[in-house]
Amino acid sequence: MTEVDFFWDPVCPWAWVTSRWLVDVTQQRPIDVQWRFISLRMVNGERDYATDFAPGYERRHTRGLELLRVAAGVRLELGEAAVLPLFTAFGAAIHHEGGAARFDTPAGVAGILEALGYPVGLGTTATSTEHDALIAQETQEALDRCGGNVGTPVLTFGPPDGPSFFGPIINEAPKGQAALDLWDAVVVLGHNPHFSELKRSLRGRPRFDI
Repeated sequence: MTEVDFFWDPVCPWAWVTSRWLVDVTQQRPIDVQWRFISLRMVNGERDYATDFAPGYERRHTRGLELLRVAAGVRLELGEAAVLPLFTAFGAAIHHEGGAARFDTPAGVAGILEALGYPVGLGTTATSTEHDALIAQETQEALDRCGGNVGTPVLTFGPPDGPSFFGPIINEAPKGQAALDLWDAVVVLGHNPHFSELKRSLRGRPRFDI
């Protein structure tokens, strides 16, 4: 059984696409994924949103932190297995249904929890800071594993001491054999101790398909 940590922020489209690829791989290979947290709001906590980001990014990243608070509450109360269904529900609403703003009201979060059969009361954690220390700890852990200066997603093979990297960043999630081909390539690169970066600036827009 291969163990993997996957650090995600629900508002990041790249983390969403990469997660759908990894989910497909887990259906074909014996891989145990721990769905852990990295908050873009915390990553950018010292930056000036007014000058460093386009309008709307501060609210978007704050919304991501709010949803991670809910995910932390779900994980603590219901266990690790409850996290992926919540991530999937958040991602479908945000990236497929264009419903990110629905989570700006308690009813939006409550609706997701109710649909999953989770305690609706966990939605109140969105505006509470009780889980912020946990989220901050995991965010910093993800950054430290990669050497800092990264975003989301972050993937670790054989945590906590195995190789970690930011990405892979893909704009469409491959499926079936194509998903396995990418997985095998990522495994080889990730385990090469001398490899650090392979990048190109050309990037297609995220294509969402669940």
